[in-house]
Amino acid sequence: MTPEEIEELLQASKGGGAGPAKPAPPKAVAPVPIAEPEPISEPPRSVERTESKAAKLLEEAESALNQIDAPTARPFELEDLIGSGVPPEKCSIDLLRDVDLDLKIELGRTHMILEDVLKLRKGSVVTLYKLAGDPVDLYVNGRIVARGEVLVLNDNFCVRIAELVGSDAIFRDS
Repeated sequence: MTPEEIEELLQASKGGGAGPAKPAPPKAVAPVPIAEPEPISEPPRSVERTESKAAKLLEEAESALNQIDAPTARPFELEDLIGSGVPPEKCSIDLLRDVDLDLKIELGRTHMILEDVLKLRKGSVVTLYKLAGDPVDLYVNGRIVARGEVLVLNDNFCVRIAELVGSDAIFRDS
């Protein structure tokens, strides 16, 4: 269908116009004989469906626009993210008393080839890259937290903390 025929059908379905319009003259490039269109008493069903679909889409678009302009149920408040500002009743170190941590004390390190590791027996001596009296490192859950010196107290080895390593916020003098 040509655009003129579509326009003619739309005008006829709206009741506008005194009858079918005259067809447009043929194009100069390739003259094609055009038959006189038959008068249409009722618009075809495809035109009716198109108009009803267009009206439905228009209603949906207007509804969506109205919802955008409508105020929200509750305005955003930054206080919702911050909280009330009042600390809970039990905010003390007691909350952490039962937490298990992995504590390691590293005397030193060395590099060995697999052949030397396989030769280790009871009584073997492994040389470390630290000198006697150098501070040892204390690791909690794989993170270094302190350095200290090895002592013997009542026939037990122990470590005296000489330096705290890490954030000052965690290790404050009490």
